[in-house]
Amino acid sequence: MIQGFKEFISRGNVVELAVGVIIGAAFGEVVSAVVDKFINPLIGAIFGHPNFDTVMQFQINGATIQPGTVITALVQFLIVSGAIYFFIVVPVNKLAALRKAEETEPEAPSDEVRLLTEIRDALATTR
Repeated sequence: MIQGFKEFISRGNVVELAVGVIIGAAFGEVVSAVVDKFINPLIGAIFGHPNFDTVMQFQINGATIQPGTVITALVQFLIVSGAIYFFIVVPVNKLAALRKAEETEPEAPSDEVRLLTEIRDALATTR
């Protein structure tokens, strides 16, 4: 069991996953700063509050119900997913397309090689 664990840890995928988690956490901080310091103040300037938490708020027996928190969470989700898409997914896809375009297909054989191949095949069938 210990040997299997060592093999698992020594695989490149584990290291790549750890790097991805660390970069994701750092990127999450950037997105949070954009949301908290830029988007939410814009929402506050337009709607009067920096989020939608108090939208449709009501009370039942002294308990405050805030359906607007769902709207706030959805807006933040859309902002985060948009940032990830436009700043990570699109550039990675473009990079992959560039790499694929750089991969050249094997060149067609020259006329001499084709002629020699035909001669070889003809000699093979006459024997």
